[in-house]
Amino acid sequence: MEGLSSIESLQALSALLSTPNEDEEDDDFKTVGPVSKMGPGHIGATSGKDGSERREVSATYVKKNTKAIWDDDEVMEGAQFDDLIDPRPQPKYEIILKQSIGTEDLFLGLSGKDPSSMCCDSMLVRVKLPETKASDLMLDVREKFLDLRTPKFKLGLHLPHPVHSEEGRARFITEREELEITLPMNRPLDFINLH
Repeated sequence: MEGLSSIESLQALSALLSTPNEDEEDDDFKTVGPVSKMGPGHIGATSGKDGSERREVSATYVKKNTKAIWDDDEVMEGAQFDDLIDPRPQPKYEIILKQSIGTEDLFLGLSGKDPSSMCCDSMLVRVKLPETKASDLMLDVREKFLDLRTPKFKLGLHLPHPVHSEEGRARFITEREELEITLPMNRPLDFINLH
């Protein structure tokens, strides 16, 4: 009796969940086998009139361009600058995170800043460019990517933090043959960070 009542419960649940068509009869319930062969896939209408399975695909899983390997938002910023054929070497560089602190931070600790990178507000990128003049530099800074090109060197650098690219400063130090790029960091929750 219990097995019979559970099949009836599943059939009642199936009738509630399926969208009834006026032309369809309740033939779907007659094709249900023993309880051990039933699973979650048996709830609802499983086949159309011609016996083929009906599948509805959500619009979120349908690709816009079937020949595309990935979507535009999956490609990292600056990937268009990667050139495998270009023989120019990458110059030596270093990234330094900087903080603006005052005497109240240094001696009294009033602002709550600590030496961690969460409290840093700018990024300094130093690039060694031997035998290069300032007029030879081509610099393009995006939110997450820095592209630097000279006749002898090429640097495509994915930045560790998003930056305000329009507010950055760059200066070339001729004595050291070094380019210093200072970029303020773009933190969406700056009011929460301990500044």
